Amino acid sequence: MDRFIEIDGVRLQLGHPDPSVGDWIGQREIVTQLLACWLVVDNRDLPLTPRLVGPPGIGKTTLGMAGARMRQQPLFVYQCTADTRPEDLLVTPVLAESGKIQYQASPLVTAMIVGGVCVLDEGNRMNEKSWASLAPLLDHRRYVESIVAGVTIRAHRDFRCAVTMNDDDSTYEIPDYILSRLQPTLTLSYPNRQDELAILQYHLPFAEAEMLNLTVEFLQQSHELKVDFSTRDGINVLRYALKRLSQDTQHPLGRDAAWQEALKNCLGDEALDLQSLSDRKQRSLGGNAVPMGLGDFFFDADDPLHPDRDDDDEDDEAE
Repeated sequence: MDRFIEIDGVRLQLGHPDPSVGDWIGQREIVTQLLACWLVVDNRDLPLTPRLVGPPGIGKTTLGMAGARMRQQPLFVYQCTADTRPEDLLVTPVLAESGKIQYQASPLVTAMIVGGVCVLDEGNRMNEKSWASLAPLLDHRRYVESIVAGVTIRAHRDFRCAVTMNDDDSTYEIPDYILSRLQPTLTLSYPNRQDELAILQYHLPFAEAEMLNLTVEFLQQSHELKVDFSTRDGINVLRYALKRLSQDTQHPLGRDAAWQEALKNCLGDEALDLQSLSDRKQRSLGGNAVPMGLGDFFFDADDPLHPDRDDDDEDDEAE
């Protein structure tokens, strides 16, 4: 790939594709849906830019990367942050060795020019001003305007894009005019036991079966109890436990002890008791508790004068 391109007399330096490799394991339907978004069924048709939504560490970025590999297109990943500026997303002026200003194309703009795939990672951490600069790219116009470089850059016909978003509260609210351009929403769920075990084996093929099973059982229980520990968390726990086991051959830790230590150090003391953590989380969210009314502050629940007391209860007590 040529590292430079000239647009309207402005020379842009292009970025490098992401070299990461990785296979998508399980949940084949979500891959099919992503690839459908990127299809064009007619010369007048346009690809869609889907939102890949789910908890952190569940594989949203990996899904986008796998889709690019399946389409055999160069992959570019842009990490969105709260302080991302429009020029960061598009074209950034930098000082070259010659002492002159050089214009550096972002991963997104490079993908647009060469006909690659760009994954905008954690898009809902980005502010509205930056999103506004992408509005014409995400609709039928398919171009961006770099104010810094003074050029309009049109997307290659093969350019594709997806945006990952974490479903947590530490994010910006994306304006409706942008959300209407990021369609459809593809929601990722936690993997089942078989898929989660296969993912761990893929990343840690040297791990013993006993350690893999310990980790998978923990993750599956956390998913069932709706505690937010992801497959990525499990990989980190298992990786650290294996390092501890191989560290001291004279006084080795037992497998259970090494795994428990890894769990505590990676995920905190709370992870040692998932049920209690789940109960505390439910209470913090309100659980199934009935909200208190005004009468609760003045009367006991069994007081006959309590305004919410059911007459049937009184009849039952009389019997």
